[in-house]
Amino acid sequence: MTNSEGTARRITYYGEAVLHKPCQPVTEFNSELKALIEDMFASMYEANGVGLAANQIGVDARVFVVDCPDASEEHVVAHIVNPVLELPPPPRELVTEGEGCLSVPGQYAELGRPGVATVTGFDMDGKPITIVGTGLLARCLQHEVDHLDGTLYVDRLPAAQRKEILAAAGLGN
Repeated sequence: MTNSEGTARRITYYGEAVLHKPCQPVTEFNSELKALIEDMFASMYEANGVGLAANQIGVDARVFVVDCPDASEEHVVAHIVNPVLELPPPPRELVTEGEGCLSVPGQYAELGRPGVATVTGFDMDGKPITIVGTGLLARCLQHEVDHLDGTLYVDRLPAAQRKEILAAAGLGN
């Protein structure tokens, strides 16, 4: 899927209610869902992102898109509806790298996450799919599922660091 048919929408920012609550499961696989996914790709590409959750364009639905390289630098372009995240069992080795978010523009912070992640769910037609991610793709999968659960990466940081990053992004209280 490309962004050729979609329309870029406004990206929501930290502090907007839709980003801070779990998204609703998708129950209808129809042309409206397809149009949403096309708009999500268009919005992600317009904002130069590597992933985007539906609530980042103001839609309360468990859907995300990615265009992100894995550890072997192979680009994975995908969408997933009603994703379920699976991580390696503890003890997990965490990879600490800089992470950013289109909803906290221009800011990055070091954050540890498992280096492998698997997401199962459905495509826009309701067919089961599985994405196994390594490297940056593993981080993207975890980041986007966090969004759908109402969590942003800055919520995983110490309060003082989160406040500093939000202020630097012009989103401080």
